[in-house]
Amino acid sequence: MQSPVIIKLGGGLITLKDQLCTPKMSIIRNLAQSIHHLVKMNKRVIIVHGAGSFGHLKAKSWKLHEGRTDEGLPIEDEFTSQVEAIKSVRQDMKNLNQLVTNEFNKLGMSTISHSPHTWAFETGRNFIGDLNRFNLEENSIHFTHGDVVDCKGTTEFGILSGDDICYRLAVELNASHMIFAMGGAPGVMTLPPSNPETKLIPLWTPNKIFQGQHQSDIDVTGGIYLKLNVAEKISQHVPMVWIIDGECPERIEEVVQNGDTYGTRIISESP
Repeated sequence: MQSPVIIKLGGGLITLKDQLCTPKMSIIRNLAQSIHHLVKMNKRVIIVHGAGSFGHLKAKSWKLHEGRTDEGLPIEDEFTSQVEAIKSVRQDMKNLNQLVTNEFNKLGMSTISHSPHTWAFETGRNFIGDLNRFNLEENSIHFTHGDVVDCKGTTEFGILSGDDICYRLAVELNASHMIFAMGGAPGVMTLPPSNPETKLIPLWTPNKIFQGQHQSDIDVTGGIYLKLNVAEKISQHVPMVWIIDGECPERIEEVVQNGDTYGTRIISESP
C-alpha cells in the first residue's frame, strides 16, 4: 500500500480560536483545492484537523483536559455538568469535521471521517485504538481530529490531541510526509509571530531554542510546544516533516512535489 501524506490542519488555521464555533470557510476552501491537486496526482492523503474554537473554549471552561473534577467549574452556564459539556464538544467537533469534509466533497473527493471518541481511548501518544481503519478504502481521503475520549481510572475522560494522533498515524502507517499546516506564521519562528524582530527558522533540529507563544488561556493541548515535540519524534521515522503556513496552501503541494518550500523542515539530527 502506498505510503500516505498526512496533513494536520491546525485549529487556529481553520477557525477563529477566540470566537466560539467560527470557521474560516475561505481558508478551508483553499486548502481543499490544493489537496485536491495531490489527490489528482494519485497521492494517498490522510487529514487530521484541530479543534480551534469548536473545542478548546468549552473544554477549557469545563476543564475537560483535566478529567473528572468538581472544582472550579462554571456556575452560570448553558451546561450543568462536565458530561453535558463533553456531549456538546463532541457534537461541535462533528460539525466542524462536516464543514471541512463538505468542501472536499464539493470538489468530487470521497471522504471518510473517524471521530476519535468512537474508536480511541486514553490520551497522549500511547492512546489505545486500531489505526487499520485508515487503510481501508484507499481511494478516499480519511479524516480525523482532536476529541474528548474516554479514559480508564478516576480521570474518566480527557482530550486526545490531533498532534498525538498524527504521531501514531505517521509512524504506524509509514507516512512519506507529515505536514503541519498552521495559521499566523510561515513556520517555526525565532520569536512570537507578533514580534517584528522574529525570523523564520528554516531547519529545525532537536534542542534548538526559541521563544514560542502558547495561548494557555484558550489552548488545552500544548500548542506549538507539543507540535514541535511530536514533529521531532516523527522525523525519526518519516523523511519529510514540515511546519508551514496553511494560509498559503500551495506550499503543501510544493513539499510533496519538490521536497522543499518556504517553511520549517524538521529533521531528527543536525546536518
